[in-house]
Amino acid sequence: MRKHIRTTVALAALAGDKNINQVATQYEVHPTQITKWRDAAKQALPEQFTNKRKKNGANVSQAQIDELHRVIGVRDTELEWHNKLESFGLFMNYRSLYIT
Repeated sequence: MRKHIRTTVALAALAGDKNINQVATQYEVHPTQITKWRDAAKQALPEQFTNKRKKNGANVSQAQIDELHRVIGVRDTELEWHNKLESFGLFMNYRSLYIT
C-alpha cells in the first residue's frame, strides 16, 4: 500500500471522529493494521516538532572567540597605522601605479 494512503488512514484513526472499525471499513484495511499505523504515527509526531537545528554558537569554544578578537584587534591597529601614514603622505598608493 502506498505511503500517502497509510498516512491518510493513520490520520483518520487519530482524528477520533470514527472508531477503528469504521475507518477499516472505509479504507478497506484490517483494523489491526490501522492500529499499528496509528501507534507509529503517535510515536513519530513529537519528533517532527522538535528543533533539529544546532545552535550557531554551541560548537565555538571560548579560545576560538578570543583568537578572533585578537585578530580583529591586530587588523584594527594595522588599519589605523595605514590611515595615519596615508594622511601624512608617507604611504604609497599602489593602485595609482596601475592606472592605464
